[in-house]
Amino acid sequence: MKKYDAIYIFVGVTKDDVLNANLEKALAEVTRIGGTVLSTESLGKRTFARAMSKKESGVYVKVRMELPADRIEELVNRYRLVEEVFRVQILAVDERREAKIAAERTARAERAARKAAAQQAAAEAAAGEAAAETAEA
Repeated sequence: MKKYDAIYIFVGVTKDDVLNANLEKALAEVTRIGGTVLSTESLGKRTFARAMSKKESGVYVKVRMELPADRIEELVNRYRLVEEVFRVQILAVDERREAKIAAERTARAERAARKAAAQQAAAEAAAGEAAAETAEA
């Protein structure tokens, strides 16, 4: 099983419950062909750069899934039959790139924590010096 990111575009959706119903129908196709849905993230409603099929805007949803590699074409063909899905783009996730991004994120967080600790120590030292000066006076 390989990980994939899919971007779904739903048009004509005005309410969250309708969007959730359409998304559940689309994700049911993933589970039907033997895949698993790992996460979903709504990216919100966006206006298209130019009208597509007389549609001006759509709701974008990002989905991370695991799926056998030989089933991607079948999934895309199924989405051509599902009217609720206006467009879908499926991209393979590069595990090495994901690991590198995660490592960079943790390193950045560690640097920020060290910097905050150094600033706090400097502030405490300055406060200690100020207290000592007032005690001498």
